[in-house]
Amino acid sequence: MDTIASLFSFITTPVSWVIVQFHSVYGAIFGPDTGWAWGLSIVSLVILIRICLIPLFVKQIKSTRAMQTLQPEMKKIQERYKNDKQRQSEEMMKLYKETGTNPLSSCLPILAQSPFFFALYHVLNSIATGDTIGVINQSLLQSAQKAHIVGAPLAAKFTDSQSKVEALGASLTDVRVVTAIMIVLMSASQFFTQRQLMTKNVDTTVKTPFMQQQKMLMYVFPVMFAVFGINFPVGVLVYWLTTNVWTMGQQMYVIHNNPTPGSKAQASYLDRLTKHVAQHNKVSKRRDRAIVKAIVAKGRDRNEFERKFINGLSKAGLAAQADGTVIKSDTAATAQTEDGTPTTGGGTPKRQQPKRQSKSQRQHGGVGGAKAAGETDEPKTSLTKSDEPEDAKPATAAKKGGAKPAGGTRSKAQSGQRKGPQRPKSPSKK
Repeated sequence: MDTIASLFSFITTPVSWVIVQFHSVYGAIFGPDTGWAWGLSIVSLVILIRICLIPLFVKQIKSTRAMQTLQPEMKKIQERYKNDKQRQSEEMMKLYKETGTNPLSSCLPILAQSPFFFALYHVLNSIATGDTIGVINQSLLQSAQKAHIVGAPLAAKFTDSQSKVEALGASLTDVRVVTAIMIVLMSASQFFTQRQLMTKNVDTTVKTPFMQQQKMLMYVFPVMFAVFGINFPVGVLVYWLTTNVWTMGQQMYVIHNNPTPGSKAQASYLDRLTKHVAQHNKVSKRRDRAIVKAIVAKGRDRNEFERKFINGLSKAGLAAQADGTVIKSDTAATAQTEDGTPTTGGGTPKRQQPKRQSKSQRQHGGVGGAKAAGETDEPKTSLTKSDEPEDAKPATAAKKGGAKPAGGTRSKAQSGQRKGPQRPKSPSKK
């Protein structure tokens, strides 16, 4: 570790200068020799670095989503050229070039902050050995050696001997307890961050090797932190724990406000957005308008969550536009019931069920009920078409009997007598 840290010695002067500047501020509040002053200086260094790396983090998100989209095409190339590794590599590079993606973009934040990490390790290791480095002179060196974080010196390690720890003015038990707790917190935060990504912000509709790789990293990274953490000084553990917490919070913000399409996080986000838009009849935030615009542009390529969102807007009487805004739907604005009154809720009017007719109305073709417009009470002539049921027409019976029905009129059943064949009455007993 010392050899690797020495490779980044060129950046130790800027890192030490930043720490000293923050220490001058916090030292005036908490005291120059306290662990609060030096510990908060390291935390502030992390925050400053991570703010500068936000553009790389955004690029990492875009690259990761692009790689997820390309996984089916990559799998096809691997199966097509599985016996020709050179052609397979050429086709992969061609695919990356056509889509403008870079597999290494997902590692940019880690690679970018690695020099600062090793430079800080080099500074703290020099403090532990009593060597001045960068802008840290002898007085600042003595102040840093006196600083303790919950009883553990800033430059102490879990693997340090008892004599070395005592030289820094602390006990070996305090150092190992504090470093062990910090290592566990550091590994747990890394595991939670990766698990949050896998369970909430991954497209569950596509099963790809990329997902298996991410699942493997979910367990590999915490183990790596636990193994290498025993060789980190307390100050470096503060640095890495702070950057893990920052990453976790930053990822939670992205998952909540800009989730991956097809993920569980997108389903939750669109559900919240549907309720908000239905309540206010507009898309308030520019970020939300950008997402609605992207959903509208997809057309038939929308996933199930996006289709549910569009249908939810339709039920609320709204329609999403190409620019990301929503307007009142025309069908909802003109929807009226049969009696002319507007529907409530702005949705589609309910379908009117036909009124049930009585038995006598059905037998007489609706006579006595509501008559059609223009219909009179005059009897129909022989030229008008009879509207009686097929089984009630006497045409067949008339033909068999040789008599013609009179003037298109239909025979009516006698009052009090049921229609159809009658059961013969039993002879009365005298």
